Amino acid sequence: MSGNDDFAYDYDHLYKIVLIGDSGVGKSNLLSRFTRDEFNLESRSTIGVEFATRTLEVDGKRVKAQIWDTAGQERYRAITSAYYRGAVGALVVYDISKTESYESVSKWLKELREHADANIVIELVGNKLDLDHLRAVPTDEAKNFANENNLLFTEASALSADNVELSFHQLVKNIYEMVSKHQLDTKENGGSSSKPSGPTISLTPAPEQRKNSSNSNCC
Repeated sequence: MSGNDDFAYDYDHLYKIVLIGDSGVGKSNLLSRFTRDEFNLESRSTIGVEFATRTLEVDGKRVKAQIWDTAGQERYRAITSAYYRGAVGALVVYDISKTESYESVSKWLKELREHADANIVIELVGNKLDLDHLRAVPTDEAKNFANENNLLFTEASALSADNVELSFHQLVKNIYEMVSKHQLDTKENGGSSSKPSGPTISLTPAPEQRKNSSNSNCC
């Protein structure tokens, strides 16, 4: 299994996260910005599935995020549906300047609920915040939709790096809390408290983190 970490097992937890959303909303650039601090204006649509990893520290534990970037085009749906298996987190991405991509969110949530674990942690991300002057999806509307569907919510820009760190960090933190609670419940019920079998996420600082999440306009 390839990744960005020097040691294959240099982590305490491994989480598989999937990036989903319509083609062209910027999923691949969100991933490359978070894992390599890179952005490619010429990036093409993902064919099939790609993944990258980054290790973060949560509560003193090294958590490795294995993030899968799934193709948004319909003709690849049969290929990518299998990759929901084992995922403990999902980023559902739309483009704030394209109403259609936001309207597709319900379809992606339906697909997640059909193929993913019932306890998966989901975050709604409005990408391309740098196109705020072309905004077609009001922040409050998306935030209310997220609240009604028990989703985390952020608006971000892969281009400017605004809130990219925040988006992934809050998802990983919520996954960690969900998994920890599940393990505690299992232990109290006399079951095994072994580590989850899914991928574990480890987040290391991006090469040159340009934005401090404390200055974010996340919600």
